Amino acid sequence: MSPTSTRSARSSPDFVRATVAAKSILSKTKLRPHIGVVLGSGLGSFGDDLAGATRIEYARIPSFPRSTAVGHAGKLVIGNLPGKSGEISVAAMQGRVHFYEGYSLREVIFPMRVFARMGIRSVVLTNAAGGINRSYKQGALVVLRDHINLQGLNPLIGPNDKRFGPRFPDMTHAYAKAFRGFALQEGRRLGVSIHEGVYAALSGPSYETPAEIRYLATIGADLVGMSTVPEVIAARHMGMQVLGISCVTNMAAGIIDKPLNHQEVLETGERVKDQFVALLRAVLPLIAAETGKSEANI
Repeated sequence: MSPTSTRSARSSPDFVRATVAAKSILSKTKLRPHIGVVLGSGLGSFGDDLAGATRIEYARIPSFPRSTAVGHAGKLVIGNLPGKSGEISVAAMQGRVHFYEGYSLREVIFPMRVFARMGIRSVVLTNAAGGINRSYKQGALVVLRDHINLQGLNPLIGPNDKRFGPRFPDMTHAYAKAFRGFALQEGRRLGVSIHEGVYAALSGPSYETPAEIRYLATIGADLVGMSTVPEVIAARHMGMQVLGISCVTNMAAGIIDKPLNHQEVLETGERVKDQFVALLRAVLPLIAAETGKSEANI
């Protein structure tokens, strides 16, 4: 091992911290989930429906960051979801932390590091987003096919620990094509208003100006939000497959002439939660089967 690679591995304590956190979580349950779900603003109700669940407050997990945003319960729920081939074990985060809360991106992606050390191979990342594409309606669900990182930083900046992944991870297929197909297929079968689009991540916490929204539309963004992208980058760095789903909780600034507020985000999340939960229930068994096939081919 070269001096450079030795220094890189030793200077990053995240692998050890993530391992300790993962062991702490797994010591509290007999389940061994291979799928993780992150539930965004107003979308946390899915975690309440898991059978035989163990619920762990983030404050009880070593080194785990604690959410301060309204609409984020701050609990990790590990439980079972019925599937055609039996129950599927899922680890669901009811809420996440954000860059705008004052956390570093290294802290924002720490839960993804913990998921990987728990043995999770696929993640579903959800969020509340502002709609830029005028064909979207408030309450629509959008499957992410790509993203634009405008948060000003990349969460992988700094020494690279090869135990997590390569120095320069490829992001050509950030969102798994098969998973996207499952979500679109099941959404249409369920009669859900569902689309596919590109998500732009900004730092927040202020909402965007109308001029910024016009700029985002010009560069190809269909949605805008303040999360998800750092988690996607970290997940792909570690070889996890990703599905991203946004709920259009409000139309972005200037799309309609109306002030924006977080209460509207929460209210829209509450209104669509049944459709959202139904979609997750339909898609997760398909992801579990696909993840199992991928592992069998390793």
